[in-house]
Amino acid sequence: MAEMILVTGGSRSGKSGYAQELAEAIPGPRAYIATCPVIDPETVERVAKHREARRASDWETIEETVDLAGAIRRSAAYRVILVDCLTLWVNNLLYEAGQRGDVFTEEETAVRCRGVIEACGAFPGTVLFVTNELGMGIIPDNETARRFRDCAGCCNQMIAKAAGTVTLVVAGIPLRLKPGRSGGSARYG
Repeated sequence: MAEMILVTGGSRSGKSGYAQELAEAIPGPRAYIATCPVIDPETVERVAKHREARRASDWETIEETVDLAGAIRRSAAYRVILVDCLTLWVNNLLYEAGQRGDVFTEEETAVRCRGVIEACGAFPGTVLFVTNELGMGIIPDNETARRFRDCAGCCNQMIAKAAGTVTLVVAGIPLRLKPGRSGGSARYG
């Protein structure tokens, strides 16, 4: 069973950098599962910067916007997986459903999250997840934005419950919310 670590925080809080530091402190081959779809020139530039930040540490990048459980199952050769980020993954699932004319719900989010947790159950190393904490802002003014917030909140709660360690990053400072088991990631943060 994988050791699961969730790193959450607001946009530009330093959570991705913190999660990468944790991952790089663990020996072994590392995979970075990128959930961000490359949709415009600005995104291309962001992706290039993220790849450059990982270049010195021998990361393998796996781009997977929707089948996160499958990507984790296909990554058994790695010791560490960093998934960045769950919020974009939920966004992609909502978008894909909309393209089919379907409505993606919290119930479907829960099904997908259970699949991810099950995939982690078969992974022998450490899986770190990065996500955005969306529940601290105003209530969105439209149904689609509220559904996104609700689905992302459902995902965050399920992954946090399954994770041994949950850390909130605020202004670059990690705050441990759920302690890890002895050994492993318990020394981080």
